[in-house]
Amino acid sequence: MHYQLLRGGTAAAAARRVRNILGSVLGRDGWMWRSHEVKLVSTSSGDTVTIGEISYKLKTPQNPELVPLKYLSDSLPNTVAQHLRWIMQKDLLGQDVFLIGPPGPLRRSIAMQYLELTRREVEYVALSRDTTETDLKQRREIRSGTAFYIDQCAVRAATQGRVLVLEGLEKAERNVLPVLNNLLENREMQLEDGRFLMSAERYDKLLQEHTKEELDSWKIVRVSEDFRVIALGLPVPKYKGNPLDPPLRSRFQARDIHYLPFKDQLELLYTAGPNVAAERVSQLLSLATTLCSQESSSLGLPDFPVDNLVAALHVLNTFPMLSSQQLVQRLYPYKSILGKDGHTAVESVLSRFELLDSRRQAAPSSVLSVCSSSDREGLADVTVRTADKDVTFQVPVGSKELRPPNSSLTFINTPSHSQLLAEMMQSHMVKDLCLIGAKGCGKSVIAREFAEMLGYSIEPVMLYQDMTARDLLQQRYTLPNGDTAWRPSPLVTAAMEGKLLILDGIHRVNLGTLAVLSRLLHDRELDLYDGTRLLRWDRYQILKEQLQFSDQRLQERSIFPIHPSFRVLALAEPPAVGVGSSSSRGQQQWLGPELLTMFLYHTVAPLAKAEEMGLIQGLTPNVPKEAAEQLLHLTHSLRQTNDPTAQSLASSLSTRQLLRICRRLSRYPEESVSHAVNKACLSRFLPSLARASLEKALTSCSIHDSPDPAEQTRDYSCVVQDGVLTIGKVSAPVYSPNQKMKVPDVLFYDNPQHMMVMEDMLKDFLLGEHLLLVGNQGVGKNKIVDRFLHLLNRPREYLQLHRDTTVQTLTLQPSVRDGIITYEDSPLVKAVKHGHILVIDEADKAPTNVTCILKTLVESGEMILADGRRIISGTFGEPCEAKERPNIIVMHPDFRMLVLANRPGFPFLGNDFFGALGDIFSCHAVDNPKPQAELAMLKQYGPDVPQATLQKLVATFGELRSMADQGTITYPYSTREVVNIVKHLQKFPSEGLANVVRNVFDFDSYNKDTREVLLEALHKHGIPIGAKPTSVNLAKELPLPEVKMTGYWTLNQGGNARRKLLCPTETRPVDVKGPAFLRVQSYPSSRQESRALSFTEEKAHWQIPMNEVNIICDVVSSDDRLYVAMCNPVTLYSMKERGDNIQCMELYDVFPRTISGVWQPFVTVAPLGSPLDGQVVLHEEQSNTVLHLDLVTGAVRRLILSPDGDQTPSRASNWWSSNEQQGGHKMCRDFSQKNWLLFYREDGNQLEVLDVLESRVHSISLPINLKSVFLVAEDRWLLLESNTNKKFLLTKPMHMVAEDSGVCQIHSISEDPVSSGHGAGSAEVSVPQMLSNEPLPNENLSAALDQKIVSPNRVLADTSCFVQIIVGFPDLMSPNEVYSCKRPADLSAMKSSESGSHTFFRGALRSSTAKRENCVSLLSANQVVRAIPPTKAPLRDIYPKDVTPPMTAAYLEVTDLTSKKLKYIPVPRSMTVSPYTNWLSKVSDCDVLVAALGSGSVVTVDMGGYVRLWETGLDTLQRSLMEWRNMIGSEDGRPIQITIQRDSGLDVSAPKHGKIDATNAPHVGGNQWAGGTGGRDTAGLGGKGGPYRLDAGHKVYQVSQAEKDAVPEEVRRAAREMAEKAFKERLKEIDMSEYDASTYERFSSAVRRQVQSLRIILDSVQAKGKERQWLKNQAMGELDDAKIIDGLTGEKAIYKRRGELDPELGSPQQKPKRLRVLADVSGSMYRFNGVDGRLERSMEAVCMVMEALESYEHKFKYDIVGHSGDGYDIELVPADKMPKNDKQRLKVLKTMHAHAQFCMSGDYTLEATEASIKELAREEADEHFVVVLSDANLERYGIRPERFAQVLTSDPQVNAFAIFIGSLGDQAERLQRTLPAGRSFVAMDTKQIPQILQQIFTSTMLSSA
Repeated sequence: MHYQLLRGGTAAAAARRVRNILGSVLGRDGWMWRSHEVKLVSTSSGDTVTIGEISYKLKTPQNPELVPLKYLSDSLPNTVAQHLRWIMQKDLLGQDVFLIGPPGPLRRSIAMQYLELTRREVEYVALSRDTTETDLKQRREIRSGTAFYIDQCAVRAATQGRVLVLEGLEKAERNVLPVLNNLLENREMQLEDGRFLMSAERYDKLLQEHTKEELDSWKIVRVSEDFRVIALGLPVPKYKGNPLDPPLRSRFQARDIHYLPFKDQLELLYTAGPNVAAERVSQLLSLATTLCSQESSSLGLPDFPVDNLVAALHVLNTFPMLSSQQLVQRLYPYKSILGKDGHTAVESVLSRFELLDSRRQAAPSSVLSVCSSSDREGLADVTVRTADKDVTFQVPVGSKELRPPNSSLTFINTPSHSQLLAEMMQSHMVKDLCLIGAKGCGKSVIAREFAEMLGYSIEPVMLYQDMTARDLLQQRYTLPNGDTAWRPSPLVTAAMEGKLLILDGIHRVNLGTLAVLSRLLHDRELDLYDGTRLLRWDRYQILKEQLQFSDQRLQERSIFPIHPSFRVLALAEPPAVGVGSSSSRGQQQWLGPELLTMFLYHTVAPLAKAEEMGLIQGLTPNVPKEAAEQLLHLTHSLRQTNDPTAQSLASSLSTRQLLRICRRLSRYPEESVSHAVNKACLSRFLPSLARASLEKALTSCSIHDSPDPAEQTRDYSCVVQDGVLTIGKVSAPVYSPNQKMKVPDVLFYDNPQHMMVMEDMLKDFLLGEHLLLVGNQGVGKNKIVDRFLHLLNRPREYLQLHRDTTVQTLTLQPSVRDGIITYEDSPLVKAVKHGHILVIDEADKAPTNVTCILKTLVESGEMILADGRRIISGTFGEPCEAKERPNIIVMHPDFRMLVLANRPGFPFLGNDFFGALGDIFSCHAVDNPKPQAELAMLKQYGPDVPQATLQKLVATFGELRSMADQGTITYPYSTREVVNIVKHLQKFPSEGLANVVRNVFDFDSYNKDTREVLLEALHKHGIPIGAKPTSVNLAKELPLPEVKMTGYWTLNQGGNARRKLLCPTETRPVDVKGPAFLRVQSYPSSRQESRALSFTEEKAHWQIPMNEVNIICDVVSSDDRLYVAMCNPVTLYSMKERGDNIQCMELYDVFPRTISGVWQPFVTVAPLGSPLDGQVVLHEEQSNTVLHLDLVTGAVRRLILSPDGDQTPSRASNWWSSNEQQGGHKMCRDFSQKNWLLFYREDGNQLEVLDVLESRVHSISLPINLKSVFLVAEDRWLLLESNTNKKFLLTKPMHMVAEDSGVCQIHSISEDPVSSGHGAGSAEVSVPQMLSNEPLPNENLSAALDQKIVSPNRVLADTSCFVQIIVGFPDLMSPNEVYSCKRPADLSAMKSSESGSHTFFRGALRSSTAKRENCVSLLSANQVVRAIPPTKAPLRDIYPKDVTPPMTAAYLEVTDLTSKKLKYIPVPRSMTVSPYTNWLSKVSDCDVLVAALGSGSVVTVDMGGYVRLWETGLDTLQRSLMEWRNMIGSEDGRPIQITIQRDSGLDVSAPKHGKIDATNAPHVGGNQWAGGTGGRDTAGLGGKGGPYRLDAGHKVYQVSQAEKDAVPEEVRRAAREMAEKAFKERLKEIDMSEYDASTYERFSSAVRRQVQSLRIILDSVQAKGKERQWLKNQAMGELDDAKIIDGLTGEKAIYKRRGELDPELGSPQQKPKRLRVLADVSGSMYRFNGVDGRLERSMEAVCMVMEALESYEHKFKYDIVGHSGDGYDIELVPADKMPKNDKQRLKVLKTMHAHAQFCMSGDYTLEATEASIKELAREEADEHFVVVLSDANLERYGIRPERFAQVLTSDPQVNAFAIFIGSLGDQAERLQRTLPAGRSFVAMDTKQIPQILQQIFTSTMLSSA
């Protein structure tokens, strides 16, 4: 087992020494000699090497410097000797060998040991995926203008008889290595320069026949017989890489070089760590061996890097107190690379070997001192404090001055960081390091601090994804004379100069590229492309001694030493844990077995809260403490959850981002934390789930967004004054540039929202940040940036990125001039040089691996350019030395980057720029302007476009955008589109809006579903797209009976005391109870414009969100507010005519349904005027309750008018029963705007006048009993006596003051017919239904009476007349004339026929008069409008005979006194009707209530709560019709003419009347007849150039445009029949009856839109996955910039082209995502389906899943499982049998329905969820989803919500979501509050379920797609 290499005389001594060491270890019997000694025998004929019995004769090398050195150790383990013996056998046979085995330096060192032993020269090449055949055979170089071929390694080795060592065969691309096939097999190869390599035997045979000169002239070259190939590779199915090509494989002899056997390894380790207890060494080795076994790799654990154990033991040797577990963590950072299962597996092995000791042993806590070592230069003594002991050891250091720890100003030391630095020092002693940590956690800062402590110069190299091995090592360039040469990369210069090389982002770079470095990292040797070799320092020194060469000579042979201090420090982000799901994210598990052998790993743990706080306060001392604490609380609560959404949010709140927020808060302390967090996470564009969980986190950390009250009112302006720019509250000096022409200048209309964004940008700009603006397309990002730079007067450079942007195009563009390559600076380099602002547009279009080079530029201000120059920042480093060095560009202090990107995700599908680089910029979300701002801006674009049009546009687009946010439509419509529409309308005002909007929406005209959604939205806001100018449907006008004078009203003022009575008045204060505060709820109002497709009187309509049992009692309007009162329960709704929401106050608690269970309230509402705007008085008639409500604050006060009025009526009053008893109380509200109201009781004799402002009541006692009161004017009231209907006029002083309570007088009124003069017989007395309180305007009065007249007047309406006008009343005392317009029949006499179309199931109960009269007067429009039931409308006159009248709720009878016309406007039936029909009939005799609104319109509310606005006034109607026609546009059907203006003057001869045709035959064209159509120069219709239009009475035969465009009917019919036929065929095919088809259609149609949008999204995701990549090294395609020099030299493979990238071998196959829908099919679903349709919704949801995922089986594997009282795994759709057609899908739905109907009760939601999550977690899939559909009926079965929450999040691999369908009361809401954010949804309106499912899919499945 132990052998030695015996050389001359030292052998015996060495053997003795080894025997002594090992004897003591192994005991006496353990020592035995074994075979295979390696002997070197010197004889006269030359040296021979013998291994065992095989000997090899040495030759003297030609180039001794190429022979490997110092690979052989003093003692050779037996296994190694056996391997060497085998290689020697193969060498003697002349065969090529392939050493295969696990990753690590062992195979290479065995090969090198053999070559050192046999003194052979080596040609080493590390293959990578970029290796091409030129790298192996010959490469061209240009020397003085001519291209020469330079032999490469394979050719050199073959001709010179060297050994070619090929390392990493699995890395090379598939078809590169076969170029060697013939060389390996027959030792032959044809070279590019015409030479032919020939094997030694054949060459020697030829040489016997021919001379050497002849062979040379034939260009035949002899391959040396000593040429051998040693290939080193990994076994590929186990490791990643390309499998060996079979023909190549057959040419090699393989040898498995596994790790050294346990005992050999143990020996090595004992020698490495003599101070370490032997037991501990063997434990560590046992662990390593276990983790390399077959079993562990089947668990998916990567191999343990056994070769690094030696290094680890060196550390242990110095620090015996170090915990083994921590050491293992450095070698094998299992916590970062493995999932949960892996953890437990590794920890169980650790505990098995008693290595879990991190708790017992303290970690090194800090570095105490660093001082340069006295005895050897290049080393320093570092003292580290570990567990009360200070240990000093030596580490390599750089050339600069050392800096004691903790002395840096910019580095705040925290305990965890100082511990990390101490650990790094320990590892630095032996090996290169790698720091793993999330982005923004301070890796670079720690690295810089580490370097400064040790006096290293840093060489940062930013790695990017498509980096090639050349970029890492050497690049080609041209010398000034055109010769090609190689320039060493920063990595190589760092190695030679002994710097600290920082490889930033090794997780990004391809494994095959990094493998080039493995020899550098393991052996410190490197072979470069131009033949240069870098050797380890000590090997170089020995070589110098052996060969007696000077440095000079070695450098001529291009051999250089690597500086002994050179070290590599790699930085990486943590690998994606759990390989399954990560493959889809395009990030493979980068930390594989190969990389594990290269470094020692240190994890940068996230900071603890206290440490982070200290850090923040250290770096931003002025930050408000409270804000910083809130911020940290939030961040840490997000970081600690195991919810992936929260984790991703936490990643955007990295330490770096927190510091940025705090810097900003310390400058602007008044800003809110939530604003900063939302900005950092870009919450505006997060998927809805993530946004919800962010909001939940914010509220749980009690960070509230305090809306700044001044925010709305503050006007944002920007001013430039005296060279200072001020935006909002922030000012900055204006820049004075030297290149004026680069300052952008842009047309920009200021609007507040963009100003706010710019103010925000300016704040960050002043803090020195680089900015990132993210937003949808067309929201003005470019405009904002250009305007911003224009205001600041900063010159800009502009870069537009796209798919093909490469790192080269970002930095330098190479080009060739006169054979010399020159580089053009890109805008980026120019901006850096001159201090301009670089605007990078469309940053998300470029691949993220390209844009990430911006990171070093932003972070450290350093960047290396392709031509060898480098940018360094002026602040870091020493600028003085920098400026002197050549090739340095110092970054100008004014340089800044402004990056613009679209938001991540669908439909932009760019690359997630924000995700990759978001935290190095300060991010700003740019949104479309808010409606006000947008309107103001559009006004500036289109000053002549009517305001109404602009409002419609703004409203429509606002709605479309919110739909895009919810995911109903995919395209986010932006301001850019609106602006284009407005510009068009501004220039061509006659074109209709409906036509112009098509310029935007025609893109969507072929997608049926999107089109429907769009049309709906456009029509809702009244953009009549698709309407024809002819579709005007106004009500038919009937003539009005003549207005005749019918009598007089006379005021009796005689002295008779009975006739003139004084009424005593008393005044008392009002007793106010309260206030109580009720909740004012706000519902969104879905106001629909009604004039979308045709023009009618109806303007708009919307639904009040009321209960179906509510009964509408009263409607009243005040200004543009509408109040609707309901009873049962009493509720008040208030809405603005154009508002977005409806306020609602439930007064359920104020009017309890108590008194003996039958008392039903009836309420009237009176809106108050200024200064009490927005407040109302509510009066309940039964109990005379008066409430004062404030709808803003929700305050309710009860006003008690009479001292005794607080008792309830003793007997329950059934006012809807037939026996009428004492009347209710009434309120007169005509003057409520003046804040006074009048109350009276029917049959009572008291008037109570309530003055709300003074809160007093004036009570007036009357001598008569009242029937009703009409307030004719403020001081004159008309009273009706209760039994006789006699009228009295009460006059009162205008202002009642308490002291002299003025006297009210009553005058009786006598009514006389015309015939008998005054005072004769009394006419039948009319009972007014409505009496106006204002006079008709004089011109209206004159028009109504057909005579010019000026006089006071009032309009009155009763049942017998359409209208009555009382002239002179109430101000003139002389007899007042009454003009009436009689009805043909009295309304009250008309019986409402039972068979009437509208009587739902009532009418029989109409026993008494209704409470509401439904009659209003529109005085300015000269109209009276009343609502009458359909039975009382003259339907025969309105509709022709053959037309059936539509079903209506009522007709609005409009009596127009100006045009003397009568119109009946039908009011559509209400959608729903309350079940309390008999009660409804009490309220109104038809199904609607009417109120006047504004001057020319009325509003109706039907019993289903549907509000409709009607325009009845003639003037306003005509105006609206004009506007409507303009919006449709003037397509009047004239054919469009194209004229070319010629200046010859022959175009139009002088206009003339033309000849008159006596026969009057129609003429068309011809320029001679008058009265023709379509001609020229003559009078006629529709022509051109004639003097006037002349119509000779002919029909102008012009087909209207609409008819031309219409498709002939028979064609349409044929298309319809074809579709029907196909449908029936399909049904027959799947054997489905038409009844079944229609049943299925019911479910399918309900979710069609969501299915469609889901499929669109899935498609696009699929398309994105298929995006092609650049394939390099192609022989055709586009020129690859990186290969321009190779092109000069004449190489072929210098092109690149796009192609499908084959998946990387060894990367896991992409598995479909696994989805399970758990549908609740329990009994309660069936039971409550009637209430809220929950079962049908679940069926729809299931239907949607089945339809949307059809034909995506390869991406989604789903099954649907039901749960109910019968159990929790009722299989509905098994995963392997997904339903293929409608019939199978219907069967699933039927099963659900039937099961819910017949199952047992009980609830298994929990068990089902738990079981499903467990089951899915066991399956192999990319991602797992469980969606639970359930009703929130958990409490009933005693299930705690906390328990449910626990189940939902029980397995981090499975994303589980709960959707609660339907709930009784607020169960679901309460549940949702306890469940984790973003995991549960409440779908009360079950239409949301598909929407919610869509959200779940899009936000989770797509985040990973």
